Amino acid sequence: MGLDARIPGVETLTTGRPIFFESMDMLAAAYPGLAIDASVGARAFLPLIASGRPVGSCILGFDHPRGFAPEERTVLTALAGLIAQALERAQRYDSEFALARGLQDALLPHRLPVVGDVETVGRYLPGTQGLDVGGDWYDVIETDRGLALVIGDVQGHGVPAAAIMGQLRSAVRAFALADREPDEVMSGTNRLLIDLDPAQFATCCYVLLDPGSGTAQAVRAGHPQPLLRRPDGTTEVLDLPGGLMLGVASQEHYPVSELALEPGAVLALFTDGLIEEAGADIDAGVERLRAALGGVGGITIAETADRLIREARQATDRPDDIALLLTARWSGREADRTLAGPGRW
Repeated sequence: MGLDARIPGVETLTTGRPIFFESMDMLAAAYPGLAIDASVGARAFLPLIASGRPVGSCILGFDHPRGFAPEERTVLTALAGLIAQALERAQRYDSEFALARGLQDALLPHRLPVVGDVETVGRYLPGTQGLDVGGDWYDVIETDRGLALVIGDVQGHGVPAAAIMGQLRSAVRAFALADREPDEVMSGTNRLLIDLDPAQFATCCYVLLDPGSGTAQAVRAGHPQPLLRRPDGTTEVLDLPGGLMLGVASQEHYPVSELALEPGAVLALFTDGLIEEAGADIDAGVERLRAALGGVGGITIAETADRLIREARQATDRPDDIALLLTARWSGREADRTLAGPGRW
């Protein structure tokens, strides 16, 4: 409806003045020709004004004729002001939410590479508190030295954490594509974070994998230990030495560990949102994830990733976001590329 229409809801919006009618007869007299149900009662048309501009009209209907005392008119007008502010905040939240989700979608990879017999699958779940966006990320980078597998977690939540996450992800990619050693990638990213925001911290795990041989070099910066699922289904929590989280000490050293992915093995990198549970020890969460990864069989790694986050996806209260990156190495003879259950090989 155009703002030139002569109806009370439009008039109160354009003039900014509340309009009260003690009966429908009074409304009909003020607006001849307006289709009105005369069997109902009074009406109050209130302008919704927030930050000095109109954002809508509020129409209150009563089921019988009634008067509006000056005090009541004041209260209703004040109520309209509160409604307008709430509406403005809701609209702003919607805009910020759309911006945040767009930022998150732009920063996370849309497609992961398949290099030789190595297959990778990533999953991300935002937290349910705040703007539904956070600082967890994963990445897979094709470099001249091999396939770089990355997962990280920026402290905090919301747009600021996502912005820092985007800068760190870009930094890791830049260092990796410059053929830096794994410890140099982590050290350089650490110094960058300190320069960007000395009060911000992040954890990260970086694994450089040779797709042909399955050998890998790994570095950790305060991040949870990866899981390794062997071809026979046995799954263990790796014990990789690591350094402090990123953003703490500019000269921190990050030791490099050697590991190997046999054909049929799966490496699982994840953030702490997947293993943390209120009131429970984090080791219990790690053990639960280890058992879940070891218990699957006859399904693809994409289906495995969905199964590992299924419980978290169904949770209505998820305080932290979750990132998961699975990497499987195949021998070339697994035509269907599904995980073997215990004892299948």
